[in-house]
Amino acid sequence: MRTTAIINQKGGCGKTTTAIHLSSELARRGRKTLLVDMDPQSHCALGLSVPEDGIEHGVADLLGGGRNAEGEPIAFEDCLWRVRRNLDLLPSSLALAGIEQRLSNASDRDRRLAAVLGRAEGGDYAHCIIDCPPSIGLLTFNALRACQEVLIPVETGYFALQGAIKQARTIDMLARRAGHRVRFSVLPTLHRADRNIDREILGQMKRHFGEQVLPLCIHEDEKLREAAGFGRAIGEYDPDGSAAADFVKLADWLVAHPPEPAEMLAPLAAETRDANPAGEAPAPVPGDTAPDPTPAGAAGPARLSRAAELVARTRDLSRRNAESLAARDTPPAAPTPAVLPAAIERLCGCRCTRNGTLFVQPGDAGARITIAGSWNGWDPEATAMTRNAELGVWQALVKLPAGRHAYRLVIDGQWAADPFNRLTEVNPLGEANSVAEVVAEPVVADPARVPASPVRVPAAPEPAGA
Repeated sequence: MRTTAIINQKGGCGKTTTAIHLSSELARRGRKTLLVDMDPQSHCALGLSVPEDGIEHGVADLLGGGRNAEGEPIAFEDCLWRVRRNLDLLPSSLALAGIEQRLSNASDRDRRLAAVLGRAEGGDYAHCIIDCPPSIGLLTFNALRACQEVLIPVETGYFALQGAIKQARTIDMLARRAGHRVRFSVLPTLHRADRNIDREILGQMKRHFGEQVLPLCIHEDEKLREAAGFGRAIGEYDPDGSAAADFVKLADWLVAHPPEPAEMLAPLAAETRDANPAGEAPAPVPGDTAPDPTPAGAAGPARLSRAAELVARTRDLSRRNAESLAARDTPPAAPTPAVLPAAIERLCGCRCTRNGTLFVQPGDAGARITIAGSWNGWDPEATAMTRNAELGVWQALVKLPAGRHAYRLVIDGQWAADPFNRLTEVNPLGEANSVAEVVAEPVVADPARVPASPVRVPAAPEPAGA
């Protein structure tokens, strides 16, 4: 059974919407699917027309080891709701809100859901989708321990990107703390392609997470709200609409890209084998206490020795994880402007002309330069600069409407602000975007692309690579 957890501690990003409609689409294809609601708000039941007052048992009973009127453990099958053919729901309830406190002292508190899903293996399920609460606690950690992959829904709004970056780090830390890694993918949600900010954030998202961003979006659509109000999956409510098409694409991708075994579980033994004491100890599992690595009855000195060894290893692992994350998230430094002939330097940067906005960079800045900007969806391949060998510079002329347009240079694959443009603004990642201001009437009288007749600088040497 392939298990996918949908996690984001930010509310309102489309977790439950994604869980309901993805599960329903997989079931529509004949793939038997189990939807597990780990959110005490129980919105999965609401969105699938399961009556709240009809839910007698649910996931909270299974996690907490509940018993029926006869004093016997509640059976897994007694908690399921058959929503439709090939789709079963393991519902939530407000009782789930107190489960973290109830399990706080249990030795297997972070593995309860994995054990529950182990009982589901006999149901011939092809998929299990877990809808997680908008928090990082024991419930989410249980989902992380039980799954092979994580989907992080991220709305393409201004404040969502930073949260997604922190969310990915948290998931990475928790997965390492649990002793295994999971594959995680970022799913852009609530996207509106007609809004500049949405396109810009989507581009920034792709730049930061790379191939971990799914090649599709869940668009903002009123039909999704209507379907929720009627308690129906979008594939039933509006099967020919664009919202249903989004979830068809999501299911297509999920089916076509199963996690590789190496991505599902990667034990940390190799990473801890040669650890040395340094750094700080990793954050504990919610409700966790330091484990005693020595069997009961072992001698006191041996107990202390092995405990010290465990602390040393975990501290070193934490330090190396932190260094790796810091290196990954450090933005490339902007290139320092080279010492150029004055006539060439005056051409560099960006300027408004009658024929469009002209971008110019020195010829020795890199082997290949492109421009990713708000006008091209932050696509690093959409606007390539061409080499003017006569002057030894790179140039691109772009038709832009009047207004402010943010952009960054992509120099040999490295993103950086334009060092010849002093007009900048801070982007959601805390980096500097360069800004091209386009006025209705160009300030340059002639189409001042790099002139066809080269500027003569008699005393200047030929730039490198010209």
